[in-house]
Amino acid sequence: MSIWKCGQYELPLGHKTYVMGIVNVTPDSFSGDGSLGAATVERAVQMVADGADILDIGGESTRPGAEVIPAEEELRRVLPVLEALVNRVTVPLSVDTTKAAVAQAALAAGASIINDISAGTFDSAMFPTIAGSDCGCVLMHLRGTPQTMGWSRQVGASNTDVIAEVKSFWQERIAAAENSGIAQERIALDPGFGFGKSLNENLELLRRGQELAALGCPILAATSRKSTIGKILHNAPVEERLWGTAATVALAIANGASIVRVHDVREMAQVARMTDAVVNGLS
Repeated sequence: MSIWKCGQYELPLGHKTYVMGIVNVTPDSFSGDGSLGAATVERAVQMVADGADILDIGGESTRPGAEVIPAEEELRRVLPVLEALVNRVTVPLSVDTTKAAVAQAALAAGASIINDISAGTFDSAMFPTIAGSDCGCVLMHLRGTPQTMGWSRQVGASNTDVIAEVKSFWQERIAAAENSGIAQERIALDPGFGFGKSLNENLELLRRGQELAALGCPILAATSRKSTIGKILHNAPVEERLWGTAATVALAIANGASIVRVHDVREMAQVARMTDAVVNGLS
């Protein structure tokens, strides 16, 4: 049984699927759940009570068309919540950022994981920053940036096998991370469901997840409430994507995902436990 090393935490893989609760501290979250202040901390604490194994705190929206914000503003949003949760929960705390300055401050404040949607490609200082700690990291595949993802999805790599593209990107980024001093046992991988990909490509990521898991790093599936689900469910709005999300969570686990990143922790923790029991013989 392998382990994902995240600072003081060592998460055994194959023992269970880890549920990562999404804590948005943004005013413009695509899912409409972003907020600031004490209410955010209480909601995050409740997520742990509901079954979250990890909390992922994000201070900058990555929805298509989102504006880039300065590191100072991102830290203003993230640090108070992170610092409060360090004293309230005993699960690993992740910070969702592409900025090395934010990652460095978050690690100093008690974060155990850096979740970088750019896999270190937006900020050349990110890998050295992560290497200077013992934290875990999540490296995601995306096309373009949040500002260009709509365009990327339309013109994308229509003749490219998305699985081969993601695996090739990951292999290059894992090598770059290792060259910076980040051991592979600290790395998890996110295929970037919804990030510059077509509807069919997103479904292919779920359908062929075992091929992605074959690289040996834990796979994080982040499908929760995303637009592909809404489109398939006859343009269902965000608040009506719970059961579609549940289907994607179960399928992701069945096809090799070790971590699922979700908004609706209580419901998806139940989905994960049931799927683990069937697929992995865990109870």
